[in-house]
Amino acid sequence: MKKLSEFLSYGHQSIDEEDIQIVIETLRSPFLTQGPKIKEFEQAIADYVGTKYAVAFCNGTAALHAACYAAGISEGDEVITSPITFAASANCVRYMGGTVVFADIDANTYNIDPAEVRKKITPNTKAIIPVDFTGQPADMGTIMEIARENNLIVIEDGAHSLGAEYIGKKVGTLADMTMFSFHPVKPITTAEGGIIVTNNEKYYRKLQLFRSHGIEQTEHSIEQGGWYYEMTDLGYNYRMTDLQAALGLSQMTKIDKFIQQRREIAAFYTEAFQDIEGVIVPEQLEETNSGWHLYMIQLERASRKQIFEQMRYLNIGVHVHYIPVYWHPYYQQLGYERGLCPNAENWYERALTLPIHPNMTTEDLSIIVSNLKELLNQSY
Repeated sequence: MKKLSEFLSYGHQSIDEEDIQIVIETLRSPFLTQGPKIKEFEQAIADYVGTKYAVAFCNGTAALHAACYAAGISEGDEVITSPITFAASANCVRYMGGTVVFADIDANTYNIDPAEVRKKITPNTKAIIPVDFTGQPADMGTIMEIARENNLIVIEDGAHSLGAEYIGKKVGTLADMTMFSFHPVKPITTAEGGIIVTNNEKYYRKLQLFRSHGIEQTEHSIEQGGWYYEMTDLGYNYRMTDLQAALGLSQMTKIDKFIQQRREIAAFYTEAFQDIEGVIVPEQLEETNSGWHLYMIQLERASRKQIFEQMRYLNIGVHVHYIPVYWHPYYQQLGYERGLCPNAENWYERALTLPIHPNMTTEDLSIIVSNLKELLNQSY
């Protein structure tokens, strides 16, 4: 086995000199925040995915919180989401006083199972938050059909899926609102950052209000003078800075290259592990084209803990995404119990994330594959 000379993380930003220079230029400009770069970045995202509106936030969690606000979620409302996701997908509902309802995943795609969503709908259901786990779009056609039949709002958690496609369309055009995240390990980065895209003007206005203290210029404030403003609702300071937006604008010029590199790495892994006994490679729905934020295998026979520790010793930054949300102590205290979503729990016990990001070399990939194959052979 060969140990990498430096630790290779499962995900990593890809920053070049162009990215650095645009941030430096913004630092020298009159605006560090609340300036023109925000609008430019929002427009770039909206144009890329094909929506009318985009509203940028300081991070993806803030964006999800804002989407729940725009959807009118409040105490007594139930919102259905996946248990296999980062906690923010559920926490955003709790921030608004709503109740999180977890629907099990499809055992093959790892995304929320529409059939399970149907089972969870009650008279109190207000919305669905499907998660495009690993970058593969959820079955949005079926989910939107369920939503329309039951008068539900759909907030797509696309934290992993900027650049992915569903039936030939970019993610972001099907749900009522879609969130993208720009954390360093995501398809593009703004260091921290998030955005909501939508075609609904009502949601757009509410999102703008929520991210900036609930303050707006009303007809009354205009009458008072240009200096006057009014807080019309309880909002938050969730604004993105111009520095973040400038970096995002530069990153957007490279997104298609980044996505293609991720797809090539995923194809390499799939071919390498396709016929390895005891390894399950991820399955993709025919109508989707994943952005491959994550690449995850399942280990049917080997000890996941042992493989994890051995790969980390070799400086290969394998990871596990994610612990079922309702296993966390906070949700356990709310009364959620283990056994709620059997497919999700079975999947979690066997899942292992392999490194995937544009900075990786062909040699990195070869070392990862050969080492993992050798470790698997030793474990059988």
